[in-house]
Amino acid sequence: MAEPFKNIYNQRFFDGFTDVLRRVIPDFDSSAFLKEIYDDEWDNRELKQRMRHISTVLKNYLPDNYNQAVDKILELINHLKENQCTLALEYMFLPDFIEQYGLQNYKVSVNAFEKITQFTSCEFAVRPFIIEYPNKMMKQMLAWSKHENHDVRRFSTEGCRPRLPWAMALPLLKENPSSVLPVLENLKNDDSAYVRKSVANNLNDIAKDNPEVVISLIKKWQGKTENTDWVIKHGSRTLLKQGEPEVMKVFGFGSTKNIDIDEFEIISPVVKIGGVLEFTFQLSNNNNKDTKLRLEYGLYYQKANGTLSKKVYKISEKLYENNSITLINRKQSFKLITTRKFHEGLHQVSIIVNGNEFEKNNFELVK
Repeated sequence: MAEPFKNIYNQRFFDGFTDVLRRVIPDFDSSAFLKEIYDDEWDNRELKQRMRHISTVLKNYLPDNYNQAVDKILELINHLKENQCTLALEYMFLPDFIEQYGLQNYKVSVNAFEKITQFTSCEFAVRPFIIEYPNKMMKQMLAWSKHENHDVRRFSTEGCRPRLPWAMALPLLKENPSSVLPVLENLKNDDSAYVRKSVANNLNDIAKDNPEVVISLIKKWQGKTENTDWVIKHGSRTLLKQGEPEVMKVFGFGSTKNIDIDEFEIISPVVKIGGVLEFTFQLSNNNNKDTKLRLEYGLYYQKANGTLSKKVYKISEKLYENNSITLINRKQSFKLITTRKFHEGLHQVSIIVNGNEFEKNNFELVK
């Protein structure tokens, strides 16, 4: 079994971290620090809880004055960079300190974010600031979108994603993302793929609440550059899975009038939890020309309340030859994972072509 990710905070990590703290904080007591870290609840904490706990304990060893404490954090980062430590996820408890204790000290905290995000990600920590100071912070995000450092530019779009996973949601931006759009406009053709991917992810977030905004943008941006075309395609993935007709048309997926799905068979009609669903079907392209098709399947999972919940999986996206028949076989794992709980009973699988759902077949999931 893989080591839990929360165990990045191990003895080796704290040996290195406390060694650097001794250089920054006069009379730093590493034994007392570690005793506070490894309290009675340490083993029960998950990753983000451990990050929060470390930043809380760290406060006890930094100056009481917030400005001076931030100076110490920045000094600490400089020492870590000297040891060639960069973009280290495990140090996200440093921006968490800013989130916890700096909300009422806007200027110092914002300046700290700009520096810290060049060392470790600040997209989680900035979100309470966007909620507390929506206008000021979105103007700042726009300014950062023109920053010379790509980590800061990426922070400007990642930090204002309306639905950033594992993070605090931004209700105002979910309702009205207009202040996000100038940031994305500045970064849609950024030199850094790291930044462009964040733009695409932000677009995908917006599409879940304001699809019409994203549809308008992809029509506006399509064909401008190769980079921008990639951004709008990746940013449209939820709309494509939903079979949104306008988006299908933008990307060249047309009518399925002359497309047939035949001999759709569930090879494993009874699947054990931990096992594999296998199914097969024939796709017939009856057009007299090669046809671009987005081929997917929908898996209807049984929920605890007895209803079914659909999740779409992609098979292919390509040109299928004219007057051709293609035999397709697919397998879907039901291996236990932490992000999905399986329930016994009726499940279904369907075939989807260019957003249009063809027939469904049933199968049973059992222990």
